[in-house]
Amino acid sequence: MTLERFARHLCGLAAAVLLAACGGGGDSASCDVASQKTWLRSYMLDWYYWSGLSPNPDPAGYASVADYFQALKYTSYPGIGVEPWSYIQDSVSYNRFFAEGRAMDYGLSVNGREGVLPLKIRYVEPRSPAAAAGLLRGDVIKAIDGVADSTLISSDFAVLSPAQAGQQITLDIERAGVPQRVTLAAAEYALTPVPASATLPGSVGYLLLKDFIVQAETELTTRLDAIKAAGATDLIIDLRYNGGGRISTANHFASQVVGALQAGKVFATLNYNAAHQAANQSFKMTSASGPAFARVVILTGLRTCSASELLVNGLRPYVQQVVTIGGTSCGKPYGFSPVEACGKVFSAVNFKAVNAAGQADYETGITPTCAVADDFSGRFGDPAETLTAAALSYLQTGSCPATAAQPQRLRRAGAEPGERRGMTAN
Repeated sequence: MTLERFARHLCGLAAAVLLAACGGGGDSASCDVASQKTWLRSYMLDWYYWSGLSPNPDPAGYASVADYFQALKYTSYPGIGVEPWSYIQDSVSYNRFFAEGRAMDYGLSVNGREGVLPLKIRYVEPRSPAAAAGLLRGDVIKAIDGVADSTLISSDFAVLSPAQAGQQITLDIERAGVPQRVTLAAAEYALTPVPASATLPGSVGYLLLKDFIVQAETELTTRLDAIKAAGATDLIIDLRYNGGGRISTANHFASQVVGALQAGKVFATLNYNAAHQAANQSFKMTSASGPAFARVVILTGLRTCSASELLVNGLRPYVQQVVTIGGTSCGKPYGFSPVEACGKVFSAVNFKAVNAAGQADYETGITPTCAVADDFSGRFGDPAETLTAAALSYLQTGSCPATAAQPQRLRRAGAEPGERRGMTAN
């Protein structure tokens, strides 16, 4: 469902308070700051998950819509305080990701949120400028535009978020101790939501899912069918860098994992606030080919968020054994029914998503069965790659491998450039 169609659907649920938003803000006067703040106050009082528990200040005291949005957020989120998930995004970039499955950036991600050196490239988008330039996971960044790694590591890495296509940056990197200089120009490109899959020793399948977007669904089916046909009975799902996306795609993925016998059973139920219980809805498993996987191991970390955590939680009532290996996930059992107004998409938390057993008790993150530090090197799906090797070891022995302590973990830090954290009800 496109954002426009979903907004029309939500208008029918929300009645008058959302009509202006769903119409794109009505006449131009309704898009002035004062009118937007007035609309936002009404919307949050009506549809925000913590309505009645969150602040409700007078909008007159806030200079911008963004400042007022921040002031309306729930302030007692477990272990944090101010609820960290609700956000505003421009409509173009929102639709580029959720509707089109595309991005506009350089196509590389780093291990910046760990706050430790060496600064490494942890992920390269396959169709991006970074991939075209030959950059690889595990390359060590020494400087970007002349700013040294020791300075970059304490920054927000805004340098990796271009304002427009064609904007350039220069990276000084090292690969196997050999220095290189690479210049990248930002561009728009199609994402590759399912970048890797493999059949590993011991009848184990491996699949990496980067984004829960509709463009992933056919590829998920094709790759999982091939893994089953190759005789795999256990499955490693790599979600370590997956910040979420569409619940419908998570439901599709779960259906392929649990097999045809679970078709029609509840994967997840979305619970809205007390004023909108009529909007509650359940996503049910769809038909799938082949048997269920007996055991599922999911690779996780602090970037495993939202719809990724929903997959872990939603599989638990149906899979004999669901094991998580890596780091503690971000802790977001909440999601959005986004609304569009005045060229912006407002993703305020609207619901809590629970599994078939009514469970979603991971506001502080899903603690891994086996804590294993990602070293941000190695090929995805390689049996020797650190987290994949740990998963294979667990499947073979039933015990956690002996590992070094995890690096410093900066939970709840702002999303890195190119990182998309969300769970949308479509």
